[in-house]
Amino acid sequence: MIIKYISFLTGIIWSYSIIKTQSIFSKKAGIIFKIFITKVSWLTFVVACYFGYKNFTIKSTIIGVTIGILLVNIGFYLLKKYINQKFNEKQITIFKSFFEYSLIFLIVYFVLF
Repeated sequence: MIIKYISFLTGIIWSYSIIKTQSIFSKKAGIIFKIFITKVSWLTFVVACYFGYKNFTIKSTIIGVTIGILLVNIGFYLLKKYINQKFNEKQITIFKSFFEYSLIFLIVYFVLF
């Protein structure tokens, strides 16, 4: 039972973190990210919630979803704080642009080939 609950929490954290990641990208990369990745993550999030509802009590499911969402939001907050302290604005912009173009290239590559 503990392994099932841990897998439920892992699914919630994984899918919500990918959903949350979409807000980081610019508009052009955000649209591609939304179309190809976020839709699947929302489906995964809903399925994980359904899995929790079917295997555990409603109270345990709500607690698990709440814990998962809180952990992801706290993690993003701490990571943002760390990155802003460690790097200057120019370095962050360069890395973000490189990451966005790489993401666009990989999605186009996997769709076409």
